[in-house]
Amino acid sequence: MRQKLTRAKDYPKKCANCAFGSTVEGDTEVLCSRNGVMQPDDCCSKYTYDPLKRKPQRQTLGSDYSPEDFAL
Repeated sequence: MRQKLTRAKDYPKKCANCAFGSTVEGDTEVLCSRNGVMQPDDCCSKYTYDPLKRKPQRQTLGSDYSPEDFAL
């Protein structure tokens, strides 16, 4: 059986990740084609997860590296 690449239930429901929403300048509001202007963290009953709209968390470099690790 084919496994899904991303699982929608692993991510919180919010309008910023919805297929019907599009972000407005500044990422402070989302323009929904179903409900109009919404807050990015809100969610309605028409929510449909869109994996391409999710912004991944930035990975940080660990503090256990020294300058010698990066020298050639």
